Amino acid sequence: MGERIIEVVPYDPAWPAQAAEAIMDVRGALAGAITEIEHIGSTAVPGLAAKPIIDLMAAAGQFAAVEAREEALSRLGYRRDHNGMANRLLYVRGDDRRRTHHLHVVTLESWPSRNQRILRDHLRKYPADAARYARLKQSLAATGASSDTYTEAKTELIQELTDRARAERGLPAAPVWE
Repeated sequence: MGERIIEVVPYDPAWPAQAAEAIMDVRGALAGAITEIEHIGSTAVPGLAAKPIIDLMAAAGQFAAVEAREEALSRLGYRRDHNGMANRLLYVRGDDRRRTHHLHVVTLESWPSRNQRILRDHLRKYPADAARYARLKQSLAATGASSDTYTEAKTELIQELTDRARAERGLPAAPVWE
């Protein structure tokens, strides 16, 4: 397996429609196993440069109910990625070098305080922070950084913005990486 390609591109107005289609497909595949599903990540923030990967987050009462439906997800092109993240299931679509979709499945009880949803909403509300984040991502991608280096280099800014967004909601700070 080769290193994943880090490509940050200008915002694509087609991303919301692509996410809506993926949400419909996943809802069908996981009917009864999930209660909520949303478009998260940079492609969910209008105007934000992003890796062209549609990130979805779904809430499930029981992970076992989702795991029992993995064959249905497989028919949509999703495969389980065992990446060691705690308290979530991750499914990816695309090949090892270029992913097109991520599906994060989290617990229903953790849904309201999920950092990814909170950061998305913050970036939608504060365009200056979104622009700052876009500049960082574009500069990192331009260096040819590995996926691990790219992720690590964004952590400080993501933590800062997420802490601010959580405080605005009356939530305590929480680490952004599990």
